[in-house]
Amino acid sequence: MPMKRFLGMLLLSSSLLIPVVSRAEAHRYYDPYRRDYHEWNEHENRAYRHWLMEERREQRYREYRRLKAQQQREYWRWRHEHSDWR
Repeated sequence: MPMKRFLGMLLLSSSLLIPVVSRAEAHRYYDPYRRDYHEWNEHENRAYRHWLMEERREQRYREYRRLKAQQQREYWRWRHEHSDWR
């Protein structure tokens, strides 16, 4: 009986950790045109929102991962040209 309880707790705790591990991986993007990685953090999110709403004049917010490949390429091109953007 104690072994079943232990295995149940182990299974439960491991299932709760999986989304945390997955989420950490989801915040890193590879730019194949510059061959570098970008960490998606709050600073990058602010830069992306500025690019999307001010530079492209979009009417509504769209998640970066939902952009077409060409639009993602445009963003990283702009981002490399504006690396000091805050």
